[in-house]
Amino acid sequence: MTRLLVIGGSDAGISAALQAHEIDPRAEISVLLADEYPNYSICGLPFYLSGETPDHRQLAHRTAFDGIDILTNHRAVSVHPATQTVDVVRGANGRAETMRYDHLIIATGAVPVRPQGLPGLDLPGVYGLHTMGDGFAVQSRLMGSEARSAIIVGAGYIGVEMADALRHRGVDVTLVSHTDPVFPSIDPSFGRLIGEELSRHGVRVVAACTVERIEAAGNRRGLTVSGSGGFAATADLVLVATGVRPDTTLAATAGIALGPSGAIRVTQRMETTIPGIGAAGDCVETWHRILQRSAYLPLGTTAHKQGRVAGENAVGGARLFAGSVGSQTVKVFELAIARTGLREAEARTAGFDPVTIETETWDHKAYYPGAQKLRIRVTGDRRTGRLLGAQILGHWRSEVSKRIDVFAAALFHGMGVEDLNDLDLSYTPPFSSPWDPVQMGAQAWMSAVKTGADKSFTADRPTNLEKGTQHESP
Repeated sequence: MTRLLVIGGSDAGISAALQAHEIDPRAEISVLLADEYPNYSICGLPFYLSGETPDHRQLAHRTAFDGIDILTNHRAVSVHPATQTVDVVRGANGRAETMRYDHLIIATGAVPVRPQGLPGLDLPGVYGLHTMGDGFAVQSRLMGSEARSAIIVGAGYIGVEMADALRHRGVDVTLVSHTDPVFPSIDPSFGRLIGEELSRHGVRVVAACTVERIEAAGNRRGLTVSGSGGFAATADLVLVATGVRPDTTLAATAGIALGPSGAIRVTQRMETTIPGIGAAGDCVETWHRILQRSAYLPLGTTAHKQGRVAGENAVGGARLFAGSVGSQTVKVFELAIARTGLREAEARTAGFDPVTIETETWDHKAYYPGAQKLRIRVTGDRRTGRLLGAQILGHWRSEVSKRIDVFAAALFHGMGVEDLNDLDLSYTPPFSSPWDPVQMGAQAWMSAVKTGADKSFTADRPTNLEKGTQHESP
Protein backbone atom coordinates (compact mmCIF):
# COMPACT_ATOMS: atom_id res chain seq x y z
CA MET A 1 0.00 0.00 0.00
CA THR A 2 1.42 3.38 -1.07
CA ARG A 3 1.74 6.04 1.63
CA LEU A 4 1.29 9.40 -0.05
CA LEU A 5 1.92 12.53 1.99
CA VAL A 6 0.91 15.91 0.57
CA ILE A 7 2.17 19.15 2.12
CA GLY A 8 -0.40 21.86 1.47
CA GLY A 9 -4.20 21.71 1.30
CA SER A 10 -5.09 24.34 -1.27
CA ASP A 11 -5.71 23.90 -5.01
CA ALA A 12 -2.69 21.81 -6.00
CA GLY A 13 -2.49 19.73 -2.84
CA ILE A 14 -6.15 18.74 -2.74
CA SER A 15 -6.23 18.08 -6.50
CA ALA A 16 -3.21 15.78 -6.09
CA ALA A 17 -4.82 13.87 -3.23
CA LEU A 18 -8.16 13.50 -5.00
CA GLN A 19 -6.59 12.22 -8.21
CA ALA A 20 -4.32 9.80 -6.34
CA HIS A 21 -7.31 8.37 -4.48
CA GLU A 22 -9.27 8.02 -7.71
CA ILE A 23 -6.43 6.15 -9.43
CA ASP A 24 -5.53 4.00 -6.41
CA PRO A 25 -8.31 3.84 -3.80
CA ARG A 26 -6.07 1.63 -1.63
CA ALA A 27 -3.40 4.29 -1.23
CA GLU A 28 -2.98 5.77 2.23
CA ILE A 29 -3.22 9.52 1.58
CA SER A 30 -2.65 12.28 4.11
CA VAL A 31 -2.71 16.04 3.51
CA LEU A 32 -0.90 18.39 5.89
CA LEU A 33 -2.75 21.69 6.22
CA ALA A 34 -1.30 24.58 8.21
CA ASP A 35 -4.74 26.06 8.99
CA GLU A 36 -8.33 24.80 9.23
CA TYR A 37 -9.58 25.59 5.72
CA PRO A 38 -8.90 22.84 3.19
CA ASN A 39 -9.50 23.62 -0.49
CA TYR A 40 -10.90 27.10 0.06
CA SER A 41 -10.99 29.58 -2.81
CA ILE A 42 -8.63 32.33 -1.73
CA CYS A 43 -9.50 34.00 -5.05
CA GLY A 44 -12.98 34.50 -3.58
CA LEU A 45 -11.85 36.57 -0.59
CA PRO A 46 -12.57 39.95 -2.27
CA PHE A 47 -16.18 38.87 -2.81
CA TYR A 48 -16.48 37.68 0.79
CA LEU A 49 -15.13 41.03 1.97
CA SER A 50 -17.41 42.98 -0.36
CA GLY A 51 -20.41 41.21 1.16
CA GLU A 52 -21.43 39.68 -2.16
CA THR A 53 -20.56 36.23 -0.76
CA PRO A 54 -21.57 36.74 2.86
CA ASP A 55 -20.80 33.26 4.24
CA HIS A 56 -17.10 32.35 4.07
CA ARG A 57 -18.05 28.66 3.97
CA GLN A 58 -19.32 29.23 0.44
CA LEU A 59 -15.68 29.66 -0.60
CA ALA A 60 -14.94 25.97 0.01
CA HIS A 61 -14.44 24.18 -3.30
CA ARG A 62 -15.57 21.01 -1.54
CA THR A 63 -16.28 19.81 1.98
CA ALA A 64 -16.00 16.02 1.60
CA PHE A 65 -12.67 14.25 1.10
CA ASP A 66 -13.51 10.55 1.06
CA GLY A 67 -10.47 8.32 1.41
CA ILE A 68 -8.16 11.22 2.29
CA ASP A 69 -6.94 12.10 5.77
CA ILE A 70 -7.03 15.91 6.06
CA LEU A 71 -4.73 16.88 8.93
CA THR A 72 -5.62 20.47 9.83
CA ASN A 73 -3.26 22.62 11.90
CA HIS A 74 -0.31 20.43 10.91
CA ARG A 75 2.71 22.42 9.77
CA ALA A 76 5.60 20.68 8.04
CA VAL A 77 8.92 22.08 9.27
CA SER A 78 11.48 19.88 7.51
CA VAL A 79 11.73 17.15 4.90
CA HIS A 80 14.31 14.34 5.09
CA PRO A 81 14.57 12.57 1.71
CA ALA A 82 17.13 10.02 2.93
CA THR A 83 14.72 8.58 5.51
CA GLN A 84 11.53 9.56 3.63
CA THR A 85 10.18 11.41 6.64
CA VAL A 86 8.70 14.82 7.37
CA ASP A 87 8.93 16.62 10.70
CA VAL A 88 5.59 18.15 11.62
CA VAL A 89 4.43 20.58 14.30
CA ARG A 90 0.90 19.69 15.29
CA GLY A 91 -1.87 21.85 16.71
CA ALA A 92 -1.86 24.90 18.92
CA ASN A 93 0.39 23.24 21.51
CA GLY A 94 3.17 22.79 18.94
CA ARG A 95 3.61 19.07 19.53
CA ALA A 96 6.28 17.64 17.23
CA GLU A 97 5.99 14.37 15.36
CA THR A 98 7.55 12.60 12.41
CA MET A 99 5.56 11.22 9.49
CA ARG A 100 6.77 8.66 6.96
CA TYR A 101 5.97 8.57 3.27
CA ASP A 102 6.57 6.46 0.17
CA HIS A 103 5.87 9.41 -2.07
CA LEU A 104 5.75 13.09 -1.13
CA ILE A 105 4.10 15.99 -2.95
CA ILE A 106 5.05 19.53 -1.98
CA ALA A 107 2.24 22.01 -2.62
CA THR A 108 3.22 24.86 -0.32
CA GLY A 109 1.98 27.56 -2.70
CA ALA A 110 3.19 31.14 -2.58
CA VAL A 111 3.66 33.79 0.09
CA PRO A 112 3.07 37.54 -0.18
CA VAL A 113 5.97 39.74 -1.21
CA ARG A 114 6.78 42.12 1.62
CA PRO A 115 8.27 45.34 0.22
CA GLN A 116 11.91 45.41 1.32
CA GLY A 117 12.74 48.06 3.87
CA LEU A 118 9.21 49.47 4.11
CA PRO A 119 8.68 50.66 7.70
CA GLY A 120 5.33 50.00 9.32
CA LEU A 121 4.33 46.71 7.70
CA ASP A 122 3.75 45.12 11.10
CA LEU A 123 1.62 47.91 12.57
CA PRO A 124 -1.91 47.10 13.73
CA GLY A 125 -4.30 47.89 10.91
CA VAL A 126 -1.91 46.82 8.13
CA TYR A 127 -3.06 43.66 6.36
CA GLY A 128 -2.17 41.28 3.58
CA LEU A 129 -4.74 39.13 1.83
CA HIS A 130 -3.37 35.66 1.19
CA THR A 131 -5.06 33.26 3.62
CA MET A 132 -8.49 32.76 5.12
CA GLY A 133 -7.01 34.12 8.34
CA ASP A 134 -6.07 37.33 6.53
CA GLY A 135 -9.61 37.57 5.20
CA PHE A 136 -11.12 37.17 8.66
CA ALA A 137 -8.79 39.82 10.08
CA VAL A 138 -9.79 42.34 7.42
CA GLN A 139 -13.47 41.45 7.83
CA SER A 140 -13.25 41.98 11.59
CA ARG A 141 -11.74 45.43 11.04
CA LEU A 142 -14.36 46.33 8.44
CA MET A 143 -17.15 45.33 10.77
CA GLY A 144 -15.97 47.95 13.23
CA SER A 145 -17.62 51.32 12.95
CA GLU A 146 -14.25 53.06 12.64
CA ALA A 147 -13.35 51.43 9.30
CA ARG A 148 -14.52 54.06 6.83
CA SER A 149 -11.39 54.46 4.70
CA ALA A 150 -8.62 52.28 3.28
CA ILE A 151 -5.35 52.63 1.40
CA ILE A 152 -4.41 49.78 -0.92
CA VAL A 153 -0.74 49.46 -1.79
CA GLY A 154 -0.42 47.62 -5.10
CA ALA A 155 -2.59 47.75 -8.23
CA GLY A 156 -2.39 44.20 -9.53
CA TYR A 157 -5.18 41.63 -9.42
CA ILE A 158 -5.77 41.71 -5.65
CA GLY A 159 -5.39 45.48 -5.44
CA VAL A 160 -7.99 46.34 -8.08
CA GLU A 161 -10.40 43.62 -6.90
CA MET A 162 -10.17 44.88 -3.34
CA ALA A 163 -10.73 48.47 -4.48
CA ASP A 164 -13.97 47.23 -6.04
CA ALA A 165 -14.86 45.19 -2.93
CA LEU A 166 -14.30 48.00 -0.46
CA ARG A 167 -16.20 50.55 -2.53
CA HIS A 168 -19.06 48.03 -2.62
CA ARG A 169 -19.14 48.39 1.18
CA GLY A 170 -19.04 52.17 1.01
CA VAL A 171 -15.42 52.48 2.16
CA ASP A 172 -13.34 55.40 0.84
CA VAL A 173 -10.44 53.88 -1.12
CA THR A 174 -7.06 55.21 -2.20
CA LEU A 175 -5.18 52.87 -4.54
CA VAL A 176 -1.43 53.43 -4.76
CA SER A 177 0.29 51.96 -7.82
CA HIS A 178 4.02 51.74 -8.39
CA THR A 179 3.32 51.72 -12.14
CA ASP A 180 1.58 54.21 -14.40
CA PRO A 181 -0.95 53.19 -15.50
CA VAL A 182 -2.29 50.65 -13.03
CA PHE A 183 -2.45 46.90 -13.62
CA PRO A 184 0.90 46.31 -15.32
CA SER A 185 0.17 42.74 -16.46
CA ILE A 186 -1.75 44.12 -19.45
CA ASP A 187 -0.91 46.74 -22.07
CA PRO A 188 -0.87 50.41 -20.98
CA SER A 189 -3.84 51.41 -23.15
CA PHE A 190 -6.00 48.95 -21.22
CA GLY A 191 -4.37 49.93 -17.93
CA ARG A 192 -5.46 53.51 -18.49
CA LEU A 193 -9.05 52.37 -19.02
CA ILE A 194 -8.94 50.40 -15.78
CA GLY A 195 -7.66 53.49 -13.99
CA GLU A 196 -10.54 55.50 -15.44
CA GLU A 197 -13.05 52.86 -14.31
CA LEU A 198 -11.63 52.91 -10.78
CA SER A 199 -11.84 56.70 -10.66
CA ARG A 200 -15.38 56.67 -12.07
CA HIS A 201 -16.43 54.57 -9.07
CA GLY A 202 -14.85 56.83 -6.50
CA VAL A 203 -11.42 55.25 -6.07
CA ARG A 204 -8.60 57.75 -5.70
CA VAL A 205 -5.84 56.38 -7.96
CA VAL A 206 -2.26 57.45 -7.24
CA ALA A 207 -0.01 56.13 -10.01
CA ALA A 208 3.79 56.10 -10.39
CA CYS A 209 4.21 56.29 -6.64
CA THR A 210 6.63 54.31 -4.49
CA VAL A 211 5.36 53.86 -0.94
CA GLU A 212 8.13 54.74 1.50
CA ARG A 213 6.56 54.57 4.95
CA ILE A 214 3.51 53.45 6.92
CA GLU A 215 3.11 54.94 10.37
CA ALA A 216 0.57 55.68 13.06
CA ALA A 217 -1.29 58.88 12.30
CA GLY A 218 -0.25 60.62 15.52
CA ASN A 219 -3.05 62.76 16.91
CA ARG A 220 -5.41 61.44 14.25
CA ARG A 221 -6.77 57.89 14.31
CA GLY A 222 -5.64 55.45 11.66
CA LEU A 223 -2.48 55.07 9.61
CA THR A 224 -0.57 57.43 7.35
CA VAL A 225 1.03 56.17 4.16
CA SER A 226 3.64 58.36 2.51
CA GLY A 227 5.58 57.93 -0.69
CA SER A 228 7.41 59.49 -3.60
CA GLY A 229 6.33 62.75 -5.17
CA GLY A 230 5.12 64.09 -1.84
CA PHE A 231 2.25 61.60 -1.54
CA ALA A 232 0.69 61.26 1.91
CA ALA A 233 -2.72 59.96 2.93
CA THR A 234 -4.35 58.72 6.12
CA ALA A 235 -6.87 55.90 6.40
CA ASP A 236 -8.38 53.52 8.95
CA LEU A 237 -6.71 50.48 7.44
CA VAL A 238 -3.96 49.65 4.93
CA LEU A 239 -3.97 46.65 2.63
CA VAL A 240 -0.63 45.64 1.12
CA ALA A 241 -1.04 43.66 -2.11
CA THR A 242 2.32 43.80 -3.86
CA GLY A 243 2.46 40.32 -5.37
CA VAL A 244 3.61 36.86 -4.33
CA ARG A 245 6.70 34.70 -4.50
CA PRO A 246 6.99 30.89 -4.37
CA ASP A 247 7.09 29.37 -0.88
CA THR A 248 10.11 27.10 -1.32
CA THR A 249 11.97 27.24 2.00
CA LEU A 250 10.94 23.68 2.89
CA ALA A 251 11.98 22.34 -0.51
CA ALA A 252 15.27 24.21 -0.66
CA THR A 253 16.41 23.05 2.80
CA ALA A 254 15.64 19.48 1.71
CA GLY A 255 18.08 19.86 -1.19
CA ILE A 256 15.48 20.17 -3.94
CA ALA A 257 16.68 22.30 -6.85
CA LEU A 258 15.04 25.62 -7.60
CA GLY A 259 14.79 27.38 -10.95
CA PRO A 260 15.86 30.93 -11.88
CA SER A 261 12.58 32.38 -10.55
CA GLY A 262 13.12 30.80 -7.15
CA ALA A 263 10.32 28.30 -7.76
CA ILE A 264 10.83 24.53 -7.53
CA ARG A 265 12.24 23.02 -10.69
CA VAL A 266 9.97 20.22 -11.94
CA THR A 267 9.57 18.01 -14.98
CA GLN A 268 6.32 17.82 -16.90
CA ARG A 269 5.56 14.80 -14.73
CA MET A 270 5.71 17.25 -11.81
CA GLU A 271 8.78 15.48 -10.41
CA THR A 272 11.46 17.38 -8.50
CA THR A 273 15.17 16.67 -8.65
CA ILE A 274 14.83 14.20 -5.75
CA PRO A 275 13.24 10.82 -6.56
CA GLY A 276 10.00 10.14 -4.76
CA ILE A 277 9.20 13.83 -4.28
CA GLY A 278 6.83 15.69 -6.57
CA ALA A 279 5.62 19.28 -6.41
CA ALA A 280 2.79 21.34 -7.87
CA GLY A 281 1.05 24.70 -7.70
CA ASP A 282 2.27 28.20 -6.95
CA CYS A 283 5.56 26.92 -5.49
CA VAL A 284 6.78 25.41 -8.79
CA GLU A 285 7.85 26.43 -12.25
CA THR A 286 5.31 26.03 -15.05
CA TRP A 287 5.93 24.71 -18.54
CA HIS A 288 5.01 27.52 -20.94
CA ARG A 289 3.63 26.14 -24.20
CA ILE A 290 4.48 29.19 -26.29
CA LEU A 291 7.95 29.86 -24.90
CA GLN A 292 8.74 26.12 -24.72
CA ARG A 293 10.53 26.60 -21.43
CA SER A 294 9.72 26.89 -17.75
CA ALA A 295 8.38 30.13 -16.29
CA TYR A 296 6.74 31.24 -13.06
CA LEU A 297 2.97 31.58 -13.57
CA PRO A 298 1.16 31.29 -10.22
CA LEU A 299 -2.44 30.69 -11.28
CA GLY A 300 -5.20 28.72 -9.57
CA THR A 301 -6.22 26.99 -12.80
CA THR A 302 -2.65 25.84 -13.36
CA ALA A 303 -2.33 24.63 -9.76
CA HIS A 304 -5.37 22.38 -10.11
CA LYS A 305 -3.99 20.81 -13.30
CA GLN A 306 -0.47 20.35 -11.95
CA GLY A 307 -1.80 18.81 -8.75
CA ARG A 308 -3.85 16.32 -10.74
CA VAL A 309 -0.76 15.26 -12.69
CA ALA A 310 1.40 15.01 -9.57
CA GLY A 311 -1.20 12.94 -7.72
CA GLU A 312 -1.65 10.46 -10.57
CA ASN A 313 2.07 9.97 -11.02
CA ALA A 314 2.60 9.52 -7.28
CA VAL A 315 0.59 6.29 -7.42
CA GLY A 316 2.18 4.86 -10.54
CA GLY A 317 0.81 6.98 -13.38
CA ALA A 318 2.67 8.46 -16.32
CA ARG A 319 0.76 11.66 -17.03
CA LEU A 320 2.44 14.83 -18.34
CA PHE A 321 1.46 18.40 -17.53
CA ALA A 322 0.63 19.87 -20.93
CA GLY A 323 1.67 23.40 -20.01
CA SER A 324 0.12 26.83 -19.67
CA VAL A 325 -0.37 29.85 -21.92
CA GLY A 326 -0.99 32.22 -18.99
CA SER A 327 -4.74 32.87 -19.30
CA GLN A 328 -6.07 35.32 -16.70
CA THR A 329 -9.17 37.42 -16.15
CA VAL A 330 -10.44 39.94 -13.61
CA LYS A 331 -13.57 41.99 -12.98
CA VAL A 332 -13.22 45.64 -11.93
CA PHE A 333 -16.59 47.29 -11.28
CA GLU A 334 -18.40 47.17 -14.66
CA LEU A 335 -15.36 46.04 -16.65
CA ALA A 336 -13.87 42.65 -17.34
CA ILE A 337 -10.27 42.42 -18.47
CA ALA A 338 -8.61 39.24 -19.72
CA ARG A 339 -5.35 38.21 -21.29
CA THR A 340 -3.70 35.07 -22.60
CA GLY A 341 -0.35 34.29 -24.17
CA LEU A 342 2.38 36.87 -24.65
CA ARG A 343 2.25 40.64 -24.67
CA GLU A 344 4.19 42.29 -27.48
CA ALA A 345 7.24 43.12 -25.34
CA GLU A 346 7.32 39.56 -23.96
CA ALA A 347 7.08 38.13 -27.47
CA ARG A 348 9.90 40.34 -28.73
CA THR A 349 12.13 39.29 -25.83
CA ALA A 350 11.39 35.66 -26.73
CA GLY A 351 12.70 36.20 -30.28
CA PHE A 352 9.44 36.64 -32.19
CA ASP A 353 8.65 39.51 -34.57
CA PRO A 354 5.41 40.61 -32.89
CA VAL A 355 2.66 42.90 -34.15
CA THR A 356 -0.26 43.97 -31.96
CA ILE A 357 -3.47 45.34 -33.48
CA GLU A 358 -6.36 46.66 -31.42
CA THR A 359 -9.95 46.41 -32.61
CA GLU A 360 -13.13 47.96 -31.23
CA THR A 361 -16.41 46.23 -31.95
CA TRP A 362 -19.79 45.31 -30.45
CA ASP A 363 -20.15 42.28 -28.20
CA HIS A 364 -23.30 41.25 -30.12
CA LYS A 365 -25.44 42.59 -32.96
CA ALA A 366 -25.99 46.28 -32.36
CA TYR A 367 -29.67 46.11 -33.29
CA TYR A 368 -30.36 43.86 -30.29
CA PRO A 369 -30.71 45.91 -27.08
CA GLY A 370 -27.83 46.12 -24.63
CA ALA A 371 -24.90 45.91 -27.04
CA GLN A 372 -21.60 46.92 -25.44
CA LYS A 373 -18.23 47.84 -26.93
CA LEU A 374 -15.35 45.37 -26.75
CA ARG A 375 -11.70 46.27 -27.26
CA ILE A 376 -9.58 43.37 -28.47
CA ARG A 377 -5.81 43.37 -28.83
CA VAL A 378 -4.33 40.58 -30.94
CA THR A 379 -0.60 39.87 -30.97
CA GLY A 380 0.86 37.68 -33.71
CA ASP A 381 4.18 37.02 -35.37
CA ARG A 382 4.67 39.14 -38.50
CA ARG A 383 6.86 36.56 -40.27
CA THR A 384 4.81 33.42 -39.66
CA GLY A 385 1.31 34.68 -38.82
CA ARG A 386 1.36 32.61 -35.62
CA LEU A 387 -0.95 33.78 -32.85
CA LEU A 388 1.09 34.84 -29.82
CA GLY A 389 -1.38 36.45 -27.43
CA ALA A 390 -4.56 38.44 -26.94
CA GLN A 391 -6.18 40.85 -24.50
CA ILE A 392 -9.84 41.82 -24.23
CA LEU A 393 -11.52 44.61 -22.27
CA GLY A 394 -15.25 45.22 -22.09
CA HIS A 395 -18.40 45.11 -19.99
CA TRP A 396 -18.33 42.25 -17.52
CA ARG A 397 -21.49 40.77 -19.07
CA SER A 398 -19.95 40.69 -22.56
CA GLU A 399 -18.44 37.20 -22.34
CA VAL A 400 -14.93 38.64 -22.09
CA SER A 401 -13.69 35.69 -20.09
CA LYS A 402 -15.10 33.07 -22.45
CA ARG A 403 -13.88 34.93 -25.53
CA ILE A 404 -10.34 35.01 -24.20
CA ASP A 405 -10.71 31.25 -23.82
CA VAL A 406 -11.13 30.98 -27.61
CA PHE A 407 -7.76 32.68 -28.00
CA ALA A 408 -6.32 30.48 -25.24
CA ALA A 409 -7.46 27.30 -26.99
CA ALA A 410 -5.95 28.55 -30.25
CA LEU A 411 -2.66 29.33 -28.51
CA PHE A 412 -2.65 25.93 -26.83
CA HIS A 413 -2.74 24.26 -30.23
CA GLY A 414 -0.27 26.61 -31.95
CA MET A 415 -2.76 28.11 -34.38
CA GLY A 416 -2.15 31.06 -36.65
CA VAL A 417 -4.10 34.30 -36.40
CA GLU A 418 -5.91 33.61 -39.66
CA ASP A 419 -6.90 30.13 -38.44
CA LEU A 420 -9.29 31.79 -35.98
CA ASN A 421 -11.55 32.62 -38.91
CA ASP A 422 -12.05 28.91 -39.62
CA LEU A 423 -13.41 28.17 -36.15
CA ASP A 424 -17.09 27.25 -36.07
CA LEU A 425 -18.23 29.62 -33.32
CA SER A 426 -21.85 29.95 -32.25
CA TYR A 427 -24.03 32.89 -33.22
CA THR A 428 -27.35 34.44 -32.34
CA PRO A 429 -27.93 38.23 -32.33
CA PRO A 430 -28.30 38.62 -28.52
CA PHE A 431 -24.89 36.98 -27.94
CA SER A 432 -22.60 37.56 -30.90
CA SER A 433 -22.34 38.25 -34.64
CA PRO A 434 -21.86 35.93 -37.63
CA TRP A 435 -18.20 36.82 -37.29
CA ASP A 436 -17.53 36.73 -33.56
CA PRO A 437 -15.51 39.65 -32.12
CA VAL A 438 -12.63 37.20 -31.69
CA GLN A 439 -12.64 36.67 -35.44
CA MET A 440 -13.04 40.38 -36.16
CA GLY A 441 -9.90 40.94 -34.11
CA ALA A 442 -8.10 38.32 -36.18
CA GLN A 443 -9.31 39.87 -39.46
CA ALA A 444 -8.15 43.32 -38.39
CA TRP A 445 -4.72 41.88 -37.57
CA MET A 446 -4.45 40.13 -40.93
CA SER A 447 -5.57 43.24 -42.81
CA ALA A 448 -3.09 45.49 -41.03
CA VAL A 449 -0.16 43.13 -41.59
CA LYS A 450 -0.98 42.50 -45.26
CA THR A 451 -1.34 46.20 -46.05
CA GLY A 452 1.56 47.35 -43.90
CA ALA A 453 -0.75 49.41 -41.70
CA ASP A 454 0.76 47.74 -38.63
CA LYS A 455 3.87 49.89 -39.05
CA SER A 456 1.94 53.08 -38.22
CA PHE A 457 -0.52 51.60 -35.76
CA THR A 458 -0.72 53.02 -32.24
CA ALA A 459 -2.48 51.46 -29.27
CA ASP A 460 -4.56 54.60 -28.75
CA ARG A 461 -5.97 54.50 -32.28
CA PRO A 462 -7.76 51.16 -32.60
CA THR A 463 -9.27 49.80 -35.77
CA ASN A 464 -12.96 50.70 -35.59
CA LEU A 465 -15.36 47.89 -36.49
CA GLU A 466 -17.97 49.06 -34.03
CA LYS A 467 -20.98 48.43 -36.26
CA GLY A 468 -19.88 44.85 -36.70
CA THR A 469 -20.62 44.75 -40.44
CA GLN A 470 -17.40 43.25 -41.75
CA HIS A 471 -18.28 40.22 -43.96
CA GLU A 472 -21.55 39.69 -42.13
CA SER A 473 -24.91 38.39 -43.21
CA PRO A 474 -28.04 40.17 -41.92
